[in-house]
Amino acid sequence: MKIFEGFPEHSKLSATAFPATFFTELLPIMDDLAEFKVVLYTFWALNQKEGEFRYLLREEYDNDILLEGLGAAKPDCAPQLTLENALALAVARHVLLCTSVNLPNSEIEIFCVNTHKGRVAIRQVQAGNYEQSINGRPLEILPERPNIFTVYEKHIGTLTPFISDALRDAEKEYPPEWVVDAIDHAVKMNKRNWRYIEAILRSWEREGRGNGYAGRSNGQDAESYTSGKYADFIKS
Repeated sequence: MKIFEGFPEHSKLSATAFPATFFTELLPIMDDLAEFKVVLYTFWALNQKEGEFRYLLREEYDNDILLEGLGAAKPDCAPQLTLENALALAVARHVLLCTSVNLPNSEIEIFCVNTHKGRVAIRQVQAGNYEQSINGRPLEILPERPNIFTVYEKHIGTLTPFISDALRDAEKEYPPEWVVDAIDHAVKMNKRNWRYIEAILRSWEREGRGNGYAGRSNGQDAESYTSGKYADFIKS
């Protein structure tokens, strides 16, 4: 048996945080030492990453530290096979989340811990909401777009039955990000009413996002939407 020489002094330690439920709910039900080691390693490795949404590639598990630990956990089994089984068990237990992504020249497999951000990350990747080859990582996962009803209620006002129906219709007619951005523009112009938001959406549909409201200065926007054919129903 190898003897551990002890942890270094406190100033040289780098901490890895674990949620309390790891000890209160997960630890009592984990019955496979290899799975336990893989999960511990995942928490530690993700802590070394940067960015809002952190993930590990499948090949990042293929390292001497983890494989040596897995060899000690199951000496009668090849470490790579132990790793595959441990990852499969952690995913089946919903401790880790996993999804595959088809890139132009390869297919990658990513893993996240089953936290709120991990769940969002996997949903976003599966929905195609990511950019490729950013900051040295194969994927930069984009944040979720807010629900248009939540955004309206937060920034404009109460969701009356009329407004709720109008938002539902707009969600069917326009991309959701258009509706959110139109609300944002209306707030910036201090035109907090649905008619103004609807006018923006119609302009974008007619003229294109780059040629209409979004491409003009604030003064031009204000003049454009408070005069002419929209003047009768747009009120500040």
